[in-house]
Amino acid sequence: MASTDRRRPYLRIADDIRREIAAGRYAVGEQLPVARELAERYGVAMMTISNALAVLRDDGLIETRQGAGSFVIGQPAGDADSRPEGPSDEFRILSEQLQEIREHMRKLGSRLDDLESRSQPRQPER
Repeated sequence: MASTDRRRPYLRIADDIRREIAAGRYAVGEQLPVARELAERYGVAMMTISNALAVLRDDGLIETRQGAGSFVIGQPAGDADSRPEGPSDEFRILSEQLQEIREHMRKLGSRLDDLESRSQPRQPER
């Protein structure tokens, strides 16, 4: 997983497992490693693995059987490295918040410039 990837860890892990399924490392009908092994492999908490597996279940790639583990039931559609069209909701929200912060900073900068100009002592004219 690239260190420049700023998505949540569970999403990166889900994408990694999705790529492994697409590459044939885990075939349809095959069991994925147990959550504990995945947590150790990725160096994350069990909850992070649970969230990653939930994403894969929601995508129709795996099913989890109580007491038996998670099994591959489908292949990813298209290229495993492809990104969804357009920015994600999380990106859109962060972008909007950043734009608001920039606008506030611009206003504060203008106010600061105004205050500094008023507080500067006037130089006597010669």
